[in-house]
Order: sequence, then structure tokens, then C-alpha cells
Amino acid sequence: MLVLGIDTCCMPATSAVYDGEKLVGEAIVNCGKTHSQKIMPQIEALLNSLELKPADIDCFAVAAGPGSFTGVRIGTATIKAMAHAAGKPCAAVSTLEALANNVPYFDGIICPILDARRNQVYTAEFLGDGTLTRVCEDKAVSLESLLDELKNIKKKVLFLGDGVLVYREEILEFLGDNAKFAKGNNNLNMAGSVAELGYEAALSGDTISYAELAPNYIRLSQAERERLERKTETKEI
Repeated sequence: MLVLGIDTCCMPATSAVYDGEKLVGEAIVNCGKTHSQKIMPQIEALLNSLELKPADIDCFAVAAGPGSFTGVRIGTATIKAMAHAAGKPCAAVSTLEALANNVPYFDGIICPILDARRNQVYTAEFLGDGTLTRVCEDKAVSLESLLDELKNIKKKVLFLGDGVLVYREEILEFLGDNAKFAKGNNNLNMAGSVAELGYEAALSGDTISYAELAPNYIRLSQAERERLERKTETKEI
């Protein structure tokens, strides 16, 4: 079984093909959020280099969120279109779980964090014992709230993701030696992890049709928040 996975939720635009035993190929561009321009040419070049066509892919996997609202939309729209054209199923993968899958052997809590702006992070928690065990659902919370929760856990906590670049010093100040940080490329959203998790979803029958695939934003967009605020203000008047 061949699975194509992509991730456009954060800064990297990345695509990969996984066959159940190995990563067959992976491409990544970590420079500028022009994913609408980069991701399709990148996928085409990757498939050409592997001498594959979209029709050869058995399942199309995407990091469906959370992350940049625009990036999430681009990724899901791309995979919906490809799966529709090929007549193949989709797998919706959590951006945070894919990140955690970069470091599944950490002995402790794996805590991916993405900068969600508005003094919040997108995060989840996993036990790393070789196979990821989810501790909580994906969520958007303040960093302070997350650290308050983690300080009572008597385990080392490995942080990774673009939120580390923003909040590393605050995390260290709060958790001290219990805070660990992933190195180098492990902090990047990698399509290889998305494709691997997509493969696992396909094996377990946890796939969906292109029509069912939808972004998972976790929280409302700014436009939606402002619309709700206007409705609330109108009712109060």
C-alpha cells in the first residue's frame, strides 16, 4: 500500500510517500508560507522522481490541523482534489500527533506546541514508549495553563514544534530541568510522519472519503470571532 502524505499547516511545505515498511521519498521546503504555489509542484516532482502517478497512490493523508488557518485549508483542499480525482480514500491526521511521531521513543511526555497567537498554543500530550499513546485531545490553551498542568506530572516533558522558538525561555523558567527540547529537524512538520500515520489509519479502516475530509481548526477564526462579538453586542443593545 502506498500512502501520500502532506503537511502545509505551518512554515514547511512538505510531502512524502510511505509504503508500510519505509519512507519511499520526502520533500520539504521550509522557507516562506507560499504553500498555494509550492505544494502541487512539489508533489508532482516527488511522484515523478519515484516514477509514480497519483493513480498509484492507495490513500491520501493530510495534516488536517490545527495550524495556520490558511495552511490547513490549502492542505485539505489539495488532498480532497487528489483523492477525488484518483477515486481513493483520505486520512485526516492531527498536525500535533504527526509532530509527536517525529520522536516516539522519548521516555516521558511528548508535548508538541504550535504558536496559535493571541497568547495561546495549539498542543496535545502523548506518552512516548515507541508507540504513541495520546493523553489528551488537541486543544488551544494559554501557555500558562499548559505549564500549570504539566508541572504536576512527575515526568520529563519533551517540547517540539514552532512554539518552542517563541516560548522556550518561559518553559525553562517554569519547569526547569523537567523541560527537554527536541533537536534540529525533529521540530519541523514532516510529511513522512503524516504518511506513516495515514498508513496506520488505512490499515485500521479509519479512512474517509474526499467529501468527508474537513479542516480541524480547533478554534474559531478571527472573522468568526468578530462576527459572534457583533451578534452579542447587537443582542445587548
